[in-house]
Amino acid sequence: MSRKQQWTGWGAGQQAQQHYLIEPRHLAGGGDVRHVTEYLRASGWKDKSKAGGPLVFDSPDKSVSIGYDPFTQPGGWAIRGKQTAHQEAWHAAFGRQTPVEIVAGLTDALFAERTAHAPNVWEPLLQQGWETERGRHFTARSPEGDAFVRFHQSGPGQAHWWAGARNEHGLVWEAMFTPTTPMRLVQAFSTALCDPEPVMRPLGHIPPSQRIRTTSVSVLPSQLGAWQQARITAARAATWARHSFATNRSRTPPGARPYAGQPGRTR
Repeated sequence: MSRKQQWTGWGAGQQAQQHYLIEPRHLAGGGDVRHVTEYLRASGWKDKSKAGGPLVFDSPDKSVSIGYDPFTQPGGWAIRGKQTAHQEAWHAAFGRQTPVEIVAGLTDALFAERTAHAPNVWEPLLQQGWETERGRHFTARSPEGDAFVRFHQSGPGQAHWWAGARNEHGLVWEAMFTPTTPMRLVQAFSTALCDPEPVMRPLGHIPPSQRIRTTSVSVLPSQLGAWQQARITAARAATWARHSFATNRSRTPPGARPYAGQPGRTR
């Protein structure tokens, strides 16, 4: 299904480019990997990629590495967390055709503040109308039935998660998570997976499937640049806020914080 839409309010002197908004997002194709990598770079991650080889990024504290390999089969994304005092080593993998917006759901969550609430992988799926079924595995399926999240626990500490999407031609992509993958990251993935917002792809990058819905839009290069810059700016701002908070906390001597509601002394 295709619709056409014209965006107005443009300045003069730019040539509009044809793009498409695609839904459901899980069938939109891989997209531009810079959606993930530029956010990492703006957040202070070190680019260790070699010319002509896979992309490799290390977190500032070297506890997490993210790689993308388009040259081998099956290739795709590999995200690895090293063992720390509070977390076992973990690994998540995404196929090459996993939309970058869904991959970014997990990678962006690496920078997010942890909440006091226990993670719930199923909650965002159920809120978007996904149906669950119990059998050999516990599975949630998208309303159209072409995406899934699956859980199976074969024993203590053996809780396996995997997900994927298929169209009329077969399996499009899969994602797998080791049992030790932090649940907050798996929930961030499921949230991005079921997000009803469409994603944008340029002309010539539309998957050959009758199961997607497309809206044709004309976009100025300056608009694309502004959207990309907004994401980079958000990454830099979040990184600055984290560093500022950590620095201020380390500079505050023990016992220097007043009790809430304690009146100041006057002389």
